Order: sequence, then C-alpha cells, then structure tokens
Amino acid sequence: MTKEQEKPRIEHVNLVVTAIDPTVKFLKSAFPHWDIRGEGGGEWAGVPRRWVHVGDDGNYLTLNEFLLPEAARGRHRELQSSEPGLAHIGFEVADLNAVVDRLKEAGYEPHHLGEDHPHRRNLYYIDAEGLEFEFVEYSSDVPAEKNLYQ
Repeated sequence: MTKEQEKPRIEHVNLVVTAIDPTVKFLKSAFPHWDIRGEGGGEWAGVPRRWVHVGDDGNYLTLNEFLLPEAARGRHRELQSSEPGLAHIGFEVADLNAVVDRLKEAGYEPHHLGEDHPHRRNLYYIDAEGLEFEFVEYSSDVPAEKNLYQ
C-alpha cells in the first residue's frame, strides 16, 4: 500500500470556545495522559485570542478563546436543535467504566446514554463550555458488528 492509499485519520479538531480552561479540565479528567502540547496567543481577524493544543502525541483538540467581553463572545449551537454546527465529538475508549469513574471523581455526570446496541456502549457528557462529548467502547473488532445500525 502506498502512502497515498493509507487510511486518513483525524489528527485534530479545532474549536472556538468562550473559555479554554473548563474544556481542558474536562478532557484531562477523561484522559489523564493528555497534556497541553502547545499554547500561545496573538490576533485572529483583528481580535486577540489565546489558544491551546490539548492531547497526546497522536491526537489533540485545538481550543481557541477570543479575548472579548463576555457579552460579545457568542454562543454554541443549541444541542437539541436542528441548527448547523458541531453536535458532538466522539472518542473510542478501551474501558468506558474507567472513563466514567475518572469523570465522576472530577465532578462530571453523564448527560445521557447512547442507544442499546449489541456491540457497543456509549455515554454522552456536556462540559461546562456546553460542548458535547461521546465516549464509546466496542465489544467487537468486527466492522460489520461495530457498524451495525438498527
């Protein structure tokens, strides 16, 4: 297989948030091995901003906080609506119970369960920023079972 034929993978997701620190706290509670890989500031579109890359050597999230008065920071889409925009970010985990335990210890409770499925368990959380994260654990490595839609 040539390099061009390799499967693509998502390296990072870039999000604009109203405050970086609450989302960093949530992510580091779920994934204690994640760290701030880099951070900085500067201007973007004439507005001062702070940014961080939080993750590990292979994957990360970029979080951008525009340093505006709170009333001018905007809002995230209403999760229970049909508005366009980010609905949630899903993470595959090897041990869902361990993630749930770490998040509970940090003060986070699941928002809702995923649908009942014979080959996966999943939970959804909403962090203090209003972002929704899904954590899914598969009980099968067989693609037809993992990707079974009922």
